[in-house]
Amino acid sequence: MPIRNGYDRALSWIDELGLDAYTPAYSTPTGAIFKIDAIEMLGSMPGDSVDLVMTSPPFALSRQKEYGNEPIERYLEWFMPFCREIHRVLKPRGSFVLDIGGSWVPGTAVRSVYHFELAVKLAREFKLAQEFYWYNPARLPSPAEWVTVRRIRVKDAVNMVWWFGKTDDPKADNRKILQPYSDSMKTLLEKGYKTKKRPSGHEISENFARDNGGSIPPNLIQIANTESNSFYLRACRERGINPHPARYPETLVKFFLNFLTDPDDLVVDPFGGSNVTGAACDAMGRRWLASELVSEYIEGSIARFETTPLLDPTRTKVADPGI
Repeated sequence: MPIRNGYDRALSWIDELGLDAYTPAYSTPTGAIFKIDAIEMLGSMPGDSVDLVMTSPPFALSRQKEYGNEPIERYLEWFMPFCREIHRVLKPRGSFVLDIGGSWVPGTAVRSVYHFELAVKLAREFKLAQEFYWYNPARLPSPAEWVTVRRIRVKDAVNMVWWFGKTDDPKADNRKILQPYSDSMKTLLEKGYKTKKRPSGHEISENFARDNGGSIPPNLIQIANTESNSFYLRACRERGINPHPARYPETLVKFFLNFLTDPDDLVVDPFGGSNVTGAACDAMGRRWLASELVSEYIEGSIARFETTPLLDPTRTKVADPGI
């Protein structure tokens, strides 16, 4: 079905990406989400056209979840075709950021290594720029059998976030993600620093005491994913919609948007879910595209773009309600 009436004329660039045959489920002034398979959306797009693919696909979990996760033994075979399409559509200096959680071997207190196997496999297609660790201190203890019942493991509170480039030199600038200096560093900057050699043998030069506007963040990102009373969840409850049960935080997306993209860059999320990626892009002036197969998740995700409980037609345009 033609999509000419599906979104604002300002989004005519979507037609140029080969998606003119599809009707978006809804759109905003900066992007659109489609109810199509991720392979179909990616496969319709031209090569070298995307600045960043950031996504959190269904994980390989020992128990089946409502959002359709693949079992561990079939996960790599299922996921790699998506990754090959992602590689094709990325610009030469584009990035692929993948949030993926760990899992356990079914019925045992033994960790699966599927996400490490996936990283090794992806490193043959992409260039591994860096690994990040998203630490969520608010995560509940799990799996309960091993953590809270038998007490033989500790709670799993870290996701791997793999950052891949299409080439050796993906676009990035850590000056855009500087963090406030610690109190001790502020004191050092005020009082000055005497150059000396540390016990480790490292020579600390006078450049150490230069004020660069903030400290460079580490690859351990601490974000408490506490969304229990968010506007998104309240809106879903009010409309009788089941919210997406596995959502990464908008703060995590914004970290990588700042680090790896510039305004008006194109960001794609093939596994849109509740469209956290699209909402973050909308707020930060990045163009975005997403795909999602579950109509209820798409309907609920509209709440992320609303400024009032009622849909603002000048801000978000919705396709036929029978998504």
